[in-house]
Amino acid sequence: MNAPRDVSYDDSMCEALKDPNEAAAYIEAVMELDDPAALLVALRHVAKAHGMAEVARRADVGGKTLFKALSADGNPTLSTVHKVLHAVGLRLSVVPEHA
Repeated sequence: MNAPRDVSYDDSMCEALKDPNEAAAYIEAVMELDDPAALLVALRHVAKAHGMAEVARRADVGGKTLFKALSADGNPTLSTVHKVLHAVGLRLSVVPEHA
């Protein structure tokens, strides 16, 4: 991904994360870190890329609930994570660890 020099990193990342393939690769890479806080940041980045209010609407989750769940102190339920991923065109998947 080559962004013009006048585009900020956040803007460039936000634009890239609108692509489901980029978002999936990003979340998958973060999951490899085995760090729940990092995963929460990644979910927040992907949700922000799609517009938090729109994600909340599609996920059928209240806006304040979504912001709280994905905040630095958040602890979203598996149901909320599933709804957020579905709202941005992604899904949870389980594969063998050593495939």
